[in-house]
Amino acid sequence: MSLKQIYLDHAAATPMDERVLDAMRPYFDTHFYNPSSPYAPAVQVRHEYEEAKALLAGTFGAKGDEIVITAGATESINLALSGVTGHVVSSAIEHHAVLAAVGRHEHTLVAPTEKGIITPEAIAAAITPNTEIVTIQLANNEIGTIQPLRDIATIIETERNRRAEAGESTPLHFHTDASQGFGQIDVHIARLGVDMLTLNSGKMYGPKQVGLLWLKAGVSVLPLILGGGQERGLRNGTENVAGVMGFSKAAQLAEKHTKSEANRLRELRDNLQITLQKTFSDMVVSGHPKKRLPGSLHVAFPGLDGERLVFRLESRGVLVATGSACAANKGTRSHVLKSIGLGNAEADGSLRLTLGKLSTKEIIQEAARIISEEVQAEYKRIGDA
Repeated sequence: MSLKQIYLDHAAATPMDERVLDAMRPYFDTHFYNPSSPYAPAVQVRHEYEEAKALLAGTFGAKGDEIVITAGATESINLALSGVTGHVVSSAIEHHAVLAAVGRHEHTLVAPTEKGIITPEAIAAAITPNTEIVTIQLANNEIGTIQPLRDIATIIETERNRRAEAGESTPLHFHTDASQGFGQIDVHIARLGVDMLTLNSGKMYGPKQVGLLWLKAGVSVLPLILGGGQERGLRNGTENVAGVMGFSKAAQLAEKHTKSEANRLRELRDNLQITLQKTFSDMVVSGHPKKRLPGSLHVAFPGLDGERLVFRLESRGVLVATGSACAANKGTRSHVLKSIGLGNAEADGSLRLTLGKLSTKEIIQEAARIISEEVQAEYKRIGDA
């Protein structure tokens, strides 16, 4: 990648890996058959499709027949909540897709700590006898904080046991939106302790608009789309064979290199942070200093206009964001930053810098130089005004 364009927004979208595209290509032309058709070429495509699903599920400790393929993470999240008739517990810093889906039900949004942690104690206090689902993201898409899902799962299991002993029949399930973090941190259903899990191909160098929902045995949801009975009748419509082939390949590649990529990104991220802090002593870094995604750096320059900075940096070839792509598109102040107690001056002057495969030592050094120059120029402009 040329230094003329430095991409630091991997949390919004990732470029498709060439190996992923190669895995998909045959299913656009020579292997184009509908997997529901009865003749041999279509039956072969069905076999390859199911095999790809099995390999995909295996990357996070599941089986192929336990996952439902969806058109991205947003559909997966809505499907996870489709059968809810009671109360939902979530957090105030979830992705907009979760907040919108949760908002259709009676719900409680748990506040995070100033570092963006959702504590098990806060979840325990929010659960009522009518709570049916707790949904907490694995890692925050703006500040990168990784949540203690295993500890939250213990709280949920304690409540399940209480209900069983009391003869209460209301089910209680634990869902996580794990769209951010796959390929950077460990994502394994047994170790997370969840009952439902959402993943997004477009966040792991796979094709966009392909996602999945993993359902633990015994967990029921209602289909959002009715039709021919595909995906166990939970996601009807002709299968996106090419998309699943790409998703599967992307997940396998990401899972294989998680540890090495995490170490690489963490070193680059820390160097970028240290370099900026040396120049700007009042720069605010949001998120947990240790429990955050290796490639995530959220910074704020108090008193500056983050949106103006984004455009100034783009003119220099550096592509960054002020927050989540959804919030930026609406031109609204980040609900995440508000929830962790960041003041308006800091929130308005914030940048989300997310690193990934396109990030190298040379590129990050150049990014640090350009960001420093533009921030200094903005402070000077304000001072001279």
